[in-house]
Amino acid sequence: MTTASGVPDTSGIGNTVAERCDLGDRPTKAQTVAQVLGFDGQHVRNVLADGRGQILFAVALGWCLSIGVRLAYPVLLPYLQSGLGLDLTTAGFLLTVLWLAYALGQLPGGILSDRLGEGNVLVLSTAISAVMLGVVAVAGSAPWVFFATACFGFGTALYGVARFTILSAVFPNNDGTAIGITMAAGEVGNAVLPLVAGGIAATLAWQYGFGLAVPVFALVAVLLWFVVPARTSSATSAVDSLSLEAARYVVAELRRPAIIVVTVIQILTYCIWQGFTGLYPTYLIEMKGFSEAMATGLFSAFFALGIVVQPLTGRLYDSFGIRRSLPVVLSVITVSLVALPFLEGFWPVVVGTIFLSSILGYGTITLPYMTAAFPADMKGTGLGLLRTFYMTIGAASPALFGILADNGYFDEGYIVLAGFAVVAIALIPLLPNEASG
Repeated sequence: MTTASGVPDTSGIGNTVAERCDLGDRPTKAQTVAQVLGFDGQHVRNVLADGRGQILFAVALGWCLSIGVRLAYPVLLPYLQSGLGLDLTTAGFLLTVLWLAYALGQLPGGILSDRLGEGNVLVLSTAISAVMLGVVAVAGSAPWVFFATACFGFGTALYGVARFTILSAVFPNNDGTAIGITMAAGEVGNAVLPLVAGGIAATLAWQYGFGLAVPVFALVAVLLWFVVPARTSSATSAVDSLSLEAARYVVAELRRPAIIVVTVIQILTYCIWQGFTGLYPTYLIEMKGFSEAMATGLFSAFFALGIVVQPLTGRLYDSFGIRRSLPVVLSVITVSLVALPFLEGFWPVVVGTIFLSSILGYGTITLPYMTAAFPADMKGTGLGLLRTFYMTIGAASPALFGILADNGYFDEGYIVLAGFAVVAIALIPLLPNEASG
C-alpha cells in the first residue's frame, strides 16, 4: 500500500512486522547448515513480501552506489598522485579527509533521521552526493579536490545511519541478514565501480569516472523517494528538543556496558578496515610487483567476495549471537593479516586476498548489535553519535598507514592491524550476547 505521494504505507509496521517477517529462530541441533542460515525459498519469499523487497532493493542500491564511489578513491590514488603531484603521505591524507568527513556527518545524519524520517534522509544524502561529485569531477587543483572530497564524504554520511535504522525497523527479527544483504550490495559497488573508475582513468582521465556517476546518483534519489517510506521510526524523538534532559537520557544509554564494549571493538575493527582498504592497491603495486590493472582487479575481487561473506556473517549473528560469531571472523582476519607480508607471487597473494575478505564481515555482526542496543526513540541519534566517534578515530588510519609506508614499514603496518584484531577478540567475552536491556 502507498500513500498519496506514492510512498509505501508502513503505519503500524513496528507492531506487525515481527509476525510478517519471522525469517528464522535460534537453531536447534537437528537443523542442517542450510536451515540454520535460512537461505531457502521460504526465506526469500518472506523477505520480498508486502513491499519489503522493494524497500530492501532501493536501500541496497543506494548503498551500493554510495560506498562504491568512495572505494574508487584507493584505486584512483596512483592517478591522483601523478596528476596532482602527491606523495604517499598526502595521498593517504586525502583518504583521511574523505573518511573524516564521512565520520563527522554520522551524528547529524542520525539526528536528522530521528527528526525528519529515515527515507527523507536517504533521499537528501543521495542528492547531495550527486552535486558534490559533480564538483569533484570539475576540480582542477589539489585544494579543490580535497574540499570537494570532504563535501562528498559528508553528504554520503547521511546515508550511513538511516539505512541501519530503517532496516532494523522493517526486519526486527532478522536485521543481521537484511543489513548483511545491503552491505553485500555495497560490495557489488565496491567490486564494480573501482574497476570501472580505474579503466576510465587509464583510458581517459580520473575526473570522468566521478562525472559519470552524477546522473546515476540522481536516478537513485528518485527511486528512494518513491519506494522507501519517509519514516519507519516513532514520530517522536528523544532529540525533538535540544534540552539538558534529552542530553542526560542519551548519555545514560551510551554508558551502558554493552554499548561501551562494542564501541571499543568497533573502533579497532574499523581501523583495520580503513587501513587495509585505503592502501591495498598501492601496496600490491609497490611491494608485490603487481601492475596497476592487476592491483585494481584484485582489489575489486576482494570486495566481490563480500557479496558472499556479508550475508553469511549477518546470518551467523542472527543465529548464534555476537559472542560466538565474531571471534571466528576476527581470528581469520588476524591470521590473514599476519600472513600477507610473507606471501610472494600472484597466486599466493590471490589466496591471501580471499581470506582477507573476512575483513568485510565483521560489520554485519557489530553494527546490528550496536543498532539494537538503543531504544526506538534514539536509535538514529545514538548510532550516529557512536559512528561519528569511531569513524573519526578510524579516519586517521590511512594517513598513519601512509606515514609507515613512506618510512619503509609497509609490511609492518599489517602486523599492527592484526594486533588490533587480537585486542578486539579479547574484549568479546565482556559483551552481553543480547544488546538490548
